Amino acid sequence: MTIRPGIDFPGVGAGLVILRDDGKVLLYRRVKAPEAGHWNIVGGKVDHMEPSAEAARREAEEETGLAIGKLDFLCATEEIIGPDRQHWISMIYVTRDFRGEPSLTEPDKLSEMGWFDPRNPPQPLSVFSSKAFEHLQSQMA
Repeated sequence: MTIRPGIDFPGVGAGLVILRDDGKVLLYRRVKAPEAGHWNIVGGKVDHMEPSAEAARREAEEETGLAIGKLDFLCATEEIIGPDRQHWISMIYVTRDFRGEPSLTEPDKLSEMGWFDPRNPPQPLSVFSSKAFEHLQSQMA
């Protein structure tokens, strides 16, 4: 029997808001649960003994093809996603320090991508991204 984080016990995740100089953020549309079909920041599970900032960088580089530099902590969020019966505690980071052009490197996980204004994001938007954008706006105010 496989025990699955987020499903059989609360999972620990890490996400990254990738922010361009014009204030737009990189979002991808999720293929799989939680929140399949929703637009989301990049991220994923934190591996055992992996610092959450490193997990955010690793996941972002795997999912976008970008080279990610310095990260700053943005917020922590706990989400219980009833429709998917998933429970996640996530550390969310933000960066403006990246090189390259993003691409769809994991089409089995992510179906579309684009740069969007966090004040007017595409819908439906994931709960993780919504919380991240709330914190981002409070820092920019």
